[in-house]
Amino acid sequence: MEDLKTFLVDKVLLFESDTLPPETEKVLQRVRREKINNPVISISSGTSSIIEGSEKTFLTIAGYINDNVQNAELISVGCAGPANFEPLVCIQIPGKNKLFFRNITEEKVEPLLNGVFHNEIPEDDLVGQTGMKGFELWSGIPFVDELPFFSNQKRVVLGNCGCYDPESIEEYIARGGYRAYIKAIRHYTFEEVCNIVERSGLRGRSGGGYLTGLKWKNALNTTSNARYLICNAKESDPGAFTDRTILESDPHRLIEGIAIASYAIGASNAIVFMRSGSGHALNRLQKAIDNAREYGLFGHNIFSSGYNLEIVIRKEAGAFVCGEETALINTLEGKRGMPQLKPPYPTTSGLFGKPTVINNVETLMNVPLIMQNGPEWFRTFGTENSPGTKVFAVAGKGRMSGVVEVEMGTTVRTILEDIADGIKDGKEFKAIQLGGASGSFITSENLDISLDFDSLKQMGIGMGAGGFVIIDENTCMVDLVRYYMEFIRNESCGKCIPCREGTGRMLEILESVIRKPLNEESGTTLERFKGVMQLETIASVMKDTSLCGLGQTAPNPFISALKNFRDEFEEHIFDRKCRANVCRGLRSFSIDVDKCTGCTACSAKCPVNAIYGTRLQPFFIVEDKCIGCGICFDICKFSAITVK
Repeated sequence: MEDLKTFLVDKVLLFESDTLPPETEKVLQRVRREKINNPVISISSGTSSIIEGSEKTFLTIAGYINDNVQNAELISVGCAGPANFEPLVCIQIPGKNKLFFRNITEEKVEPLLNGVFHNEIPEDDLVGQTGMKGFELWSGIPFVDELPFFSNQKRVVLGNCGCYDPESIEEYIARGGYRAYIKAIRHYTFEEVCNIVERSGLRGRSGGGYLTGLKWKNALNTTSNARYLICNAKESDPGAFTDRTILESDPHRLIEGIAIASYAIGASNAIVFMRSGSGHALNRLQKAIDNAREYGLFGHNIFSSGYNLEIVIRKEAGAFVCGEETALINTLEGKRGMPQLKPPYPTTSGLFGKPTVINNVETLMNVPLIMQNGPEWFRTFGTENSPGTKVFAVAGKGRMSGVVEVEMGTTVRTILEDIADGIKDGKEFKAIQLGGASGSFITSENLDISLDFDSLKQMGIGMGAGGFVIIDENTCMVDLVRYYMEFIRNESCGKCIPCREGTGRMLEILESVIRKPLNEESGTTLERFKGVMQLETIASVMKDTSLCGLGQTAPNPFISALKNFRDEFEEHIFDRKCRANVCRGLRSFSIDVDKCTGCTACSAKCPVNAIYGTRLQPFFIVEDKCIGCGICFDICKFSAITVK
């Protein structure tokens, strides 16, 4: 391994020409496993894979190899994207294309491997094949990149995800990694790196989409004896998991992006700010940082360039608001995570009062590719004002879910209908929730909107961190808005009154809408209607007067839902009806005396003792005591209980 390390440093990282000699490429092909003499089996190992049992699958495959094919190699790779396919297993026989199989749980391992090694390919779980020139095709098996999920994507940031062992720095270097970083620190000035990124048109992949190169220049041009680079990996929006997937699948490219960005602003210290509860991603990133340090990529006077750099990881305390720039900085300084007024902006006065650049994970993942291929290459995809790609976490009610990457300018319809393959279980489409907890809803009338900063801004929609939640007809929009408002209320830091009191009052009104009034004659219908009218005023005040983006964007889900689904709000208020039958407080249950056998099952399970009767005689429900939980409906074997 030491010989390989020396080879990779001397013959690859420090090699001046962009084109490596043929003899070097031959070694790298073996490191990349492009030329193999023994079978290679890889299995996805991200969080979603582990949830679906990939660790047990890995151990089962290892046992099979030990007993049957002892010369085979077993490796863990990152997540390839489609969560529906987990655990995803790839098998490569020497001289042949790779075969991919989905949902390979431990009990499927033996028949799968027996079939592949005896040239009898099981078709039930087969996804497809991939390969290169010189490899033998598997007859009659489709290519993975021809599947709709992949063919409609442009995988740039996710290019390495699922393709290599994320814990192997050797394999990352063999795939071209860290060469752009070494070239930057040895041959470019700080200003030149900023100029290259600025010419590429790269914009921050979260928030307002500010030009990254310009942001770097603001920090670089601020006089100071120290500067800081912070990678904001504090992904905590409900329905978003893109950063976690990247950290688990390609940590070395993120580290390279952090290193180049740090050099561009003249920072000797970089911090990765991660959310708590991301143990798997944190361990992989920490191991990648340690390996990079062993290779001399960090430290003092890196490869005699005169540049010094250290990268550390810091975990946040668990608050959603700590993802905001100034709250994040307060947290790192040991203070309470509360936002501050801007200006001054962090680029002029940030961490410990020093110029600080904060970029998110996806933004930094683009940087090594821009330095390697040039700013003009980056502008060849996307739109004029929003070049490049965008990564989305597709979740919710689509047939396919997972992490996807599309060119900027791709329509919402393309992701919904082509990549996610429409709505599952034959249900009707209702909306797309874009932008996280403070995002907006996109209805069927706007499915052809382009996913780029300018188009979304014209419609008052934020791109956010990449959450793309598909909603079907069984979702109650009022209850969904209430959920997001409860989330934001709980995560508000409480510093400013509009956010602290506004989110609480909005939640209170929404909760009154999703339950029946205690007294039908008390005028509560009018009171609830007045409350909803107050919601619009409260939302307006919060947007105009809240201190940070959390409070300013908190009303967005309500405003968007009321605009597009006003009839549902009116049904809840006036008719006391939830068309999706989700709001427990509006559900009415009754027992059909002709079907009830008096088995007592519903009475025994009722949590509030609202069901009475005599055994073997029809029972009845006391509506005033019923909380609408639906347990009786679920447990009845005779379909005697109806819900309205």
